[in-house]
Amino acid sequence: MSNDRPQLSRRERQIMDAIYQMGESTAQEVLDHLPDPPSYSAVRALLRILEDKGHVRHRRDGQRYVYAPTVPRDRARVSAMRQLVRTFFDGSPGAAAAALLDLSRDDLTDAGVARLETLVERARKEGR
Repeated sequence: MSNDRPQLSRRERQIMDAIYQMGESTAQEVLDHLPDPPSYSAVRALLRILEDKGHVRHRRDGQRYVYAPTVPRDRARVSAMRQLVRTFFDGSPGAAAAALLDLSRDDLTDAGVARLETLVERARKEGR
């Protein structure tokens, strides 16, 4: 997602997560995946809003609209992380990483630590 797209509400993020999990989906399929789901018409309205914001597109399949994300999930993650780092960590990826490490200290495996060490070393070599 590009940085000029409007931010998503909690419910819009839930809908996007459902669509990403399924790859593409109808309004009813989205509704079936939502926690504490709203009405079907509310889901349809939110899907229209997400389409207006540029996050999803639809195609017709008979009488149904089938929705798909406009941006691959990995690109959406990067954009969301940038926004999160700007908003909550004063633009500091290091502060964000430290917070994540602090949260996951009990769950971090040796393989996870090794991967992080590799990423840090690569960043150092690249002068970041």
